[in-house]
Amino acid sequence: MPHILQEVHSDMFAIENLGKRTIPSPITARYFTGEKTRVLYNHHVPGYNEQSMTDGSPLSLECAGPRETIYYDPSQVHAAIVTCGGLCPGINDVIRAIVMALFFRYGVQKVTGIRYGFQGLIPDYGHKLCPLNPELVKDIHTIGGSILASSRGHQDIGIMVNTLIARKINVLFCIGGDGTMRAVELIHREVKKRNKKIALIGIPKTIDNDLSLIDRSFGFDTAISEVVKVIQCGHVESRGAPNGIGLVKIMGRESGFTVAYATLAQNDVNVALIPEAPFNLNGTGGFLDHIEKRLASRGHAVVLVAEGAGQHLCRNCSTVEMDTSGNVRLFNVGVFLKDAIETYFRTKGTEINLKYIDPSYIIRSVPANASDSIYCDLLGQYAVHAGMAGKTAMVVGLYRGEYVHLPLNAVTSRRKLNPQSNLWLRVLEATGQPSFC
Repeated sequence: MPHILQEVHSDMFAIENLGKRTIPSPITARYFTGEKTRVLYNHHVPGYNEQSMTDGSPLSLECAGPRETIYYDPSQVHAAIVTCGGLCPGINDVIRAIVMALFFRYGVQKVTGIRYGFQGLIPDYGHKLCPLNPELVKDIHTIGGSILASSRGHQDIGIMVNTLIARKINVLFCIGGDGTMRAVELIHREVKKRNKKIALIGIPKTIDNDLSLIDRSFGFDTAISEVVKVIQCGHVESRGAPNGIGLVKIMGRESGFTVAYATLAQNDVNVALIPEAPFNLNGTGGFLDHIEKRLASRGHAVVLVAEGAGQHLCRNCSTVEMDTSGNVRLFNVGVFLKDAIETYFRTKGTEINLKYIDPSYIIRSVPANASDSIYCDLLGQYAVHAGMAGKTAMVVGLYRGEYVHLPLNAVTSRRKLNPQSNLWLRVLEATGQPSFC
């Protein structure tokens, strides 16, 4: 457990406040969190170290939780919720938690859902706003996706702020990944430039579990559970025919945490491939050579590959394209490996039976499991506490077992799986695969 500090200030992770809190909290259960209760940060990350402190105090993070006094009069609050980026298990759970906490904990009566991501704040798209209340959201945690839907791509920051002001929205909850949080930061700058008091609270979302400083992103636990089921199917298929190969491609644009944890959870995987560990396709000790040896010794093989793995093999640098969110458009490494495996064994005159499975969109759209549902509920509640306290330009997240407030820029960078880490070495031990370098 992290060490809790009292009366400690840290400017590196300082959270911005809209103003002085003068209104007594309507929460009856008196478990308030002190404003200066903090969690000690003791990891070494470039740019985040004790030498960068101006007052010499240890670097620490502000604890999340309800404050005894709040900034907003609940009767004057118009809160809004927006979901952006790809779908992920648990989004509806977060929406439900926010609405329930606003209505029942603080007495806020006006909550609006922004449809289709940030497009919903651009009038020209014509997306109607969606009034939210406890009756409407009471069962949404049982279905996948987002009842508000989502979108990708950049929108005009000035127009979005115009909409917030015109609609008199003064607390905005944004559920999304690193791109969404960068957009929220731009919205915050525009709001400040106009001298408006609008709380901007982020709830970080990425099914890849790769946001900096966040222990676990919501939906990740559900994703692992679903991937395990697919691996089991791939294993059955591979053993159902001579020289059977089950090739499964799952999410993981830049990091292989889902592949690593799913491999450890289901030890039927014989080869795991991630973006952080480039591999050779051909030659002695390469991927295809290893598959051939595996079939010769055991008669079947299961391969689990992250969508961002092997891009160095199938990408021509002159053909790099970007998607609407500004991300590099990935080549389909699953199809590439399928063709490479089939071509390799065909040239050797060896019959194989390969089954290619890509369950990514199925995994993203399922409802959250019990563990993720609990986590989402807490994230939503802590986000509401922060918004009502007048916090802004921040996200709520789990850091070393404690719920904390983090500035937006602290979670807009992606973390990667270190190929020299104990986690990846455990994966290599579980699969028995070489490094393929």
